[in-house]
Amino acid sequence: MEIKLPNYFKAVIILLGLILLIWLLQMFKSVFAPLAFSLLFALLLLPLNRDLEKFRIPRPIAIITSIILVVTVLGLLIWFLSSQLMGLTSELDTISGNISDLVMRVQGFLYERFGIQPSNRTDLVRNMITSLQDIATTFLGSTISLTTGFLAAFTVVPIYVFCLLYYRDHLEQFLFKLVSKDKRGGLIHTIIDIQRVVQSYISGLMIVIVVVSLLNSAGLLLLGVKYAIFFGVFASILTIIPYIGILIGSLLPALITLATTGHLFDAILVVAVFAFVQFLEGNFITPFIVGSKVSINPFAAIVALLLGGEIWGAAGMIMALPVIAMLKVIFDSYPPLEPLGFLLADIDDVNRKKHKGKVKGFFSEVLNGLGRGKKSGD
Repeated sequence: MEIKLPNYFKAVIILLGLILLIWLLQMFKSVFAPLAFSLLFALLLLPLNRDLEKFRIPRPIAIITSIILVVTVLGLLIWFLSSQLMGLTSELDTISGNISDLVMRVQGFLYERFGIQPSNRTDLVRNMITSLQDIATTFLGSTISLTTGFLAAFTVVPIYVFCLLYYRDHLEQFLFKLVSKDKRGGLIHTIIDIQRVVQSYISGLMIVIVVVSLLNSAGLLLLGVKYAIFFGVFASILTIIPYIGILIGSLLPALITLATTGHLFDAILVVAVFAFVQFLEGNFITPFIVGSKVSINPFAAIVALLLGGEIWGAAGMIMALPVIAMLKVIFDSYPPLEPLGFLLADIDDVNRKKHKGKVKGFFSEVLNGLGRGKKSGD
């Protein structure tokens, strides 16, 4: 006999379940975070492993080869960012002298035009340098923290990835046994969609980051900005945060350029480079590379990043977008949750699909009309 519960009671149960889930994720972060990253890496490496296995390479060797490739790429990226950031921190004394000259010029301009008496330049410069040091220390500390966490999970994550890839057939059979036979077709379809979405979305996002890094770095190199490659890569990583990422990514190089050259116009040019690249990324690069296989609206992406940061910190922000992309696939495949999938979707992508549907329907009607006219003429 089926027991029918009131809607408000169901809502309370769902809310309590979400609270319990968040508590468990925070409580057992050391267990779930490496497992989540392992699942993400396993989904990304799955096509490579299948291609290697097609050449009759044993599965264990194929898995180990792909893991070594990922570890090498991540290690080189972390080493590059850390070395660039340490070099930037070592030049703060030179930046201090430039800022002192800049402040003196600004105070002279204000005194000549508006009669504002100059304040203690030494204290002002000291405060500005302290702020720059705090910013650099924060970024360096975050990098070291991520590096330490990566090294701590260095032995755990590869083992998880190896097991997930090696026992993937066994795990699929386990999922089949959880559902009835009449629902296994829908389960297979959902699993394939999740694999496709995660692989295409994350790989496409990585390609976008590489392309934006090259464009940012090229623009900054043309302007003669020091550490142009570091700032270009750093800003491209932040582009995953809609709207806010470009502001954060351009602020630091603009301030450094202003302190180095002493010209406001140079700092404005730096911001203009990032704004132009962001325009290209949002309107051409991302739609062309990532496509419309899964499109998350900016509001949902920002909320997901904030929630991920609250739950798991930096690791949660990295995992936020892949998780919300997988959730959208699950919501779209389960009819009662389709409204949630629609809520997460990008409105521009929805409008494009509607427009394509109308165009397709129009051409279908035209072709059907031509067919009917041909038959009546016969």
